[in-house]
Amino acid sequence: MSAGAAAVAITQRQAPLPMAPVEIARRLIPYPYRAMLAICSDLDETPDLDTYLETLRFLNTCALGRWGQGLGLETGDTMYFDMPPGHLSYWNTDDRGRATIRTLIQSGHIDCLHSFGDLTTTRAQAARTLDELDRHGCRLETWIAHAVAPSNFGGDIMRGAGDQIGSPVYHADLTYAYGIRYVWRGRVTSVAGQEVSRDLRGTFHSRHPIASTCTLAKELTKGVLSRVGSRKYRLHAPNRLLDLAQLRDGHTVYEFVRANPHWGGVSRGDNATGLGTVLDLTVPRLIARGGASILYTHLGKGAHARRPLAPATVDGLRRLAQLQAAGTILVTTTRRLLGYWRATRDTNWCVASEGDHVRLDVRTNQSIGPPRRRDLDGLTFYVPNPASTTMTIDGAPVAIVRRNASDQSGRGSISLPWTRLEFPEL
Repeated sequence: MSAGAAAVAITQRQAPLPMAPVEIARRLIPYPYRAMLAICSDLDETPDLDTYLETLRFLNTCALGRWGQGLGLETGDTMYFDMPPGHLSYWNTDDRGRATIRTLIQSGHIDCLHSFGDLTTTRAQAARTLDELDRHGCRLETWIAHAVAPSNFGGDIMRGAGDQIGSPVYHADLTYAYGIRYVWRGRVTSVAGQEVSRDLRGTFHSRHPIASTCTLAKELTKGVLSRVGSRKYRLHAPNRLLDLAQLRDGHTVYEFVRANPHWGGVSRGDNATGLGTVLDLTVPRLIARGGASILYTHLGKGAHARRPLAPATVDGLRRLAQLQAAGTILVTTTRRLLGYWRATRDTNWCVASEGDHVRLDVRTNQSIGPPRRRDLDGLTFYVPNPASTTMTIDGAPVAIVRRNASDQSGRGSISLPWTRLEFPEL
């Protein structure tokens, strides 16, 4: 389904005021892009802080570095705190390293807490980490479970006890109070593109018939289990990117799914060596389908500890950067993609027209807290005449509205600007 077609499908959410009706529809993806992608990397096996920073700098800036000219994309990374020696983590680095990590959290380029780490086994250790983040004004809203860390949420895939009242490592009440709202509990799909119709046709590969048939069978099984009420696979059949879920202690969060459309299954190619292959399998299908995906990968895992990004991965990332520069696909951080999807999917709007002028009032859903204002960046509506349309959000006028030419659907639109994160000088 194209972005335009998806927008047509939800026009029933328009709630006209008692004035002349005007045809308005939300565009699924920010103008002018046709799809959205986040490269969501777990930092497992990242050898040191310098490699971690060099990778982020290469992805997010245009500076010359270890892999040549930077890409100028917008990507984030994860961080954990209590890990054994030899693993990059907050408590394992020095004062300079911790200050650098805090700066990247504040800039939005570290946007996910990758559990508290293997060595956090008590509530007091979790509280120590949250107090440290609070003390420095560092806010993380996204939780990504790590391996089988005790602090994980959910007892099925990731086998954690962080949300189990009475467990020594129970911390979900503290973590929720701190601000965690988006949670990944190990759910991965082989489908490229969420929030559009589920399509498994790209899962089978004739060059890899046995492995891809097994992958297809697993994905079909997930869909069947989802339809019969499985909590573990509930996001798969409707192909949702995120949805409301309850932790075992009753806290309501947004659970999300990650994607790895590798023909060999969700645990193949999920590293800095295989990412090039995964991008080549994912990006064309994602653009054709007009959806959004959060890729499951580990950029610190590579053939060479000091140079983890394989040449094929660098080439694939360069092709991705070219597609973004051409206005085809929008690459952003995990937190920003989740925030955009939550804020815009749950919006309603009212339309009032007077002569040639149209006023569009967007109403946000504040069910588990109001979205950040930045979460609405890129919000786009098809309108009959962009030049004569204004927008308000929850009654407040919007100062800067972009008026866009017709896209591939043949319709003009208005949108809120998408403002890029600024990578810090480090």
